Amino acid sequence: MEQLLEKRDEKKGINKVFIIALLGAALLIGIVIVIMSFRPSLDDRMAAVLATAIHEGERGFAELTNDVVLSNDNSVESPMATGKISMFLHGKAHNRGKRKITVLEVEARVVTQMNDVLRERRMIVVPFQQDTLGPEETIPLTMTMDGFNKSDDRANIRWRVTAIKAE
Repeated sequence: MEQLLEKRDEKKGINKVFIIALLGAALLIGIVIVIMSFRPSLDDRMAAVLATAIHEGERGFAELTNDVVLSNDNSVESPMATGKISMFLHGKAHNRGKRKITVLEVEARVVTQMNDVLRERRMIVVPFQQDTLGPEETIPLTMTMDGFNKSDDRANIRWRVTAIKAE
């Protein structure tokens, strides 16, 4: 019975396996951070993609954009906690031409009844959302615009092509 009540001197220390696992995890996180630091930023990738595209006003732009049909499907308005309104815009881009589109940038505008622009936003659809847009293919367009007031006249949504490149 004395042996049960007797205090034992246990050697308490730091578990070596725990320290090795902690150092291994820190090393792995460090390697991931170094690898990601060499990757170009999203802005750099977007600039590189758009550098090869034909923009508004350049020769051949009107011919290429005639092959792309942009349509507005539906928009959903959602109130935010700040009292502002957020809009979720949905549309489609259809390539009715014979060439494969490799770069497509579209702009969505929310306009008033008097065609005054309330908000506008651009996004690169091809190649970020889908690699290419082949002939007779359709791709969905989804965009969010925030910061509308309740009193804003959000009468219409207009989509337009701002940059394009085809093979």
